[in-house]
Amino acid sequence: MIKIRTLDDLNLPSGARVFYRVDYNVPLEGSRITDATRIEETLPTLKILRDRGARIVLATHLGRPKGQRKDKYSVAPVREKLAELTGASVQFCSDCVGADAEQKAANLKAGEMLLLENLRFYPGEEANDKEFAQGLRKLADYYVNDAFGASHRAHASIDALPRLFPPENIAGGLLLDREIVFLQKVTQVAERPFVALLGGAKIAGKIEPLEALVNLADKVLIGGGMANTFLVAKGIAMGGSLVDQESIEVARRIVGGSHRAEVILPVDLIVADDLDNPTAISTVDVASGLKETQKAFDIGPKTVERFTGELRSARIVFWNGPMGVFEKEQFAKGTMAIARAVADAHATTVVGGGESVEAVKASGFAKKISHISTGGGASLEFISGASLPGVEVLRK
Repeated sequence: MIKIRTLDDLNLPSGARVFYRVDYNVPLEGSRITDATRIEETLPTLKILRDRGARIVLATHLGRPKGQRKDKYSVAPVREKLAELTGASVQFCSDCVGADAEQKAANLKAGEMLLLENLRFYPGEEANDKEFAQGLRKLADYYVNDAFGASHRAHASIDALPRLFPPENIAGGLLLDREIVFLQKVTQVAERPFVALLGGAKIAGKIEPLEALVNLADKVLIGGGMANTFLVAKGIAMGGSLVDQESIEVARRIVGGSHRAEVILPVDLIVADDLDNPTAISTVDVASGLKETQKAFDIGPKTVERFTGELRSARIVFWNGPMGVFEKEQFAKGTMAIARAVADAHATTVVGGGESVEAVKASGFAKKISHISTGGGASLEFISGASLPGVEVLRK
């Protein structure tokens, strides 16, 4: 059982400066934030810190500027959204280290907030550079991490920085603690049956979690583009469907291997000739295979029925990855039906980040999910048994 230092362990005097590492890597259309979930999830921690009179220095990354200052990756739009959500003024610094950042942090009053510019504008962030971390250390006397979505990365603000504080001055926020609590319910399988539901485009990047889940879960249901690769591994013709060619052997090993879980694949699929301008949409039984002109874009009704039945009897559910191209209305039915089934399950339900979160929100059932993880890659690595640097440094 992993136990970290939390806000309850932090003896925070009024007026203390807190470096609050958040994951505000939000989706943007120009300067408009299209989904503010990651900001909203930090509001409870912010309220506690502000109520205690903390002076809060917020730091995040956004996108992949690769150590260069690029305007399109500025976190300035985040400042406006954060001010709107908190109903408070949020100051902004166009840098994250140096004299200007230090001065603005020093001038904060109790309860005030300062948002720093993108941490990844500096190569030292992703390099876990101690000198860069020392520059960040000058901004605060306490450290709180709520950036679970970045905690699988040994980056400066996640790993090197908290090590520069006295151990009693660092903690995880409410969000980070909640992530660990719920993901451990999955990894420790407190109740059975445990049903894992996996989708998305590819197997690559999910091999370790897959191999962990087939030995943890009772049933592993596979849909989305990932299922295409598994079906090819079983000798099914998949026409022009997306197939992760480099992972066919992995899929073959999992399907044919000896493990705890029963791996359940789609029995029918929604197929079309084209994604953007389909002229022929139909339902195909997997056993018949797909024609060369057909591409699979969603699971079919028989598969929805089978998956729903398995979810109905579950006591723990972990879901990562949509069942099809749910962004397109014609191919959203499978994912939306599964979202309903997960929401209706009499189980502890955990949705593991990325497109799964978008799908659950689009379905309207988000409030019925036990826990929606803000960290796609981090949640998968945690499930696979990997150590997360941002968690390890906060362990009691």
